[in-house]
Amino acid sequence: MSAKSSPRVSVAQKKLSSVLAALQPICTKRSTMDVTSSVFLHFSASELVVKSTDLEISLQASIPFESSSLKEPVSILVPGKRLFDLVRELDEELFFELNAQKIQIISGGTHATLAIQSPDAFPPFPERIENLLCCPTQQLVNMLDSIVFMVPQNASNSALNGLFVEIDKAGCSMTATDGHCLGHIKNSTWQLETRKTWLIPRRAVIELKKIIEELQQKNSDNQNDKNILIGVCGNQLVFSGETFNFFTKLLADQYPQYHPILSFDGFSEGKISKTAFIKALRRSASLLGQQFLASRFSFEQEKQQLVLSFKNKEVGELQEVIKLDEFTGDSASMYLYAPYVISGIQNCVSTQQTTFLVKAALKPFVIKFSLEEHVDGTYLVMPVSSQQAV
Repeated sequence: MSAKSSPRVSVAQKKLSSVLAALQPICTKRSTMDVTSSVFLHFSASELVVKSTDLEISLQASIPFESSSLKEPVSILVPGKRLFDLVRELDEELFFELNAQKIQIISGGTHATLAIQSPDAFPPFPERIENLLCCPTQQLVNMLDSIVFMVPQNASNSALNGLFVEIDKAGCSMTATDGHCLGHIKNSTWQLETRKTWLIPRRAVIELKKIIEELQQKNSDNQNDKNILIGVCGNQLVFSGETFNFFTKLLADQYPQYHPILSFDGFSEGKISKTAFIKALRRSASLLGQQFLASRFSFEQEKQQLVLSFKNKEVGELQEVIKLDEFTGDSASMYLYAPYVISGIQNCVSTQQTTFLVKAALKPFVIKFSLEEHVDGTYLVMPVSSQQAV
């Protein structure tokens, strides 16, 4: 291929490598169409647009050219993993030379040629996005961080395999449950006049979070990436940044009615040192191995203490007393699976104190937390039978 006759464009290696890395979980996932293992490259007048889809989630990202001699737009398909494996091993600015049969990639002393395909068979991407909400990027990431761990992977109730999002005049809430625990977080500043609900697949939430964090890391000084637009396009939900659009299909299942369990009338509130609580819980959990065995949690109002105990004739026993920083209301005792409590504290609580609510043996243990002003969350652990402690 002659450099004089073939159009040539250049892009920054780090930017392209970052985009291709984000596409790998999509283009390497098997789908009903073989063409989805390829990425769609569109060379326009001023930028390279890269697209990938597995027919469930899709990503479109743009990278500005460093230079270009392109006279007319060109679109091609290139194997996604092969292109990524090559680009990530290059160190300098990348030059692309194009013709009808192949693409040549030049970087320093490296010259590589890849076969290309026609883009005609590539699934069309949604168009005409209706943006509904603009939210701060870091707020969105923090909210997802505090709840995505709760979404199960293969729950028998398929509705639980998604993150349930609700937006109305009162704000935006996200809810997830695996049947044993429930997480709920609400941002009262994200509002819509007309109520919307979406059930987002677990995999889509995880990939979206990865993409946002990757772009934040690569563009930490770019003020344009400080906000994310949330919109809809047909039957898909769209998250858009300055340089990308992330599309996901939604789950059609009916999410379980969870609102009654968030009523805490008659519960007693307390506070405990996060560090002391976590350490005690880990000691209790260390005796469990892989067994689902409960520990007893006794919250004593008069002595302002938590007595954490575990007893099993085949395993052993442990008892520990932890001072409560504050506890009002009536004493309460319940049996809980310690790892569930640990998971909630580690993923949700960022303060030195853990605020909790308790009521009775058959009521949930509740952790209250706040990410920032106007963003508050709740994590519930359902009690288990005392028979599972023996």
